[in-house]
Amino acid sequence: MSESLVVCDVAEDLVEKLRRFRFRRETNNAAIISKLKPLPTKGISPDELKDELPERQPRFIVYSYKYEHEDGRVSYPLCFIFSSPVGCKPEQQMMYAGSKNKLVQTAELTKVFEIRNTEDLTEEWLREKLGYFH
Repeated sequence: MSESLVVCDVAEDLVEKLRRFRFRRETNNAAIISKLKPLPTKGISPDELKDELPERQPRFIVYSYKYEHEDGRVSYPLCFIFSSPVGCKPEQQMMYAGSKNKLVQTAELTKVFEIRNTEDLTEEWLREKLGYFH
């Protein structure tokens, strides 16, 4: 049911910001953490990113990650991470869960992950998740 539920629309300025973010030229890790307004964060590691997340409130994260493959190639996958911590208010959880698919579809994101505990967001966790795509 949550796949067809749309709680809110994705603002056009966020869509444009995500489009520009997807094609940015910088080679560092970067993220946009969304609440009511997107909060761009530049030059941030997965460990630093998890420190930016509230422990009991859901968030959407669009993360550009510098992924170094075992064969030496470097890619910059754009990841969508839905942080939905255990213990957050049910109304908030429903609002974010109901909006997640609309944002993922609008931003044309394919690498979609979810965490229930902000401490799980580590470099190892992200590399493991991205390993399924390569």
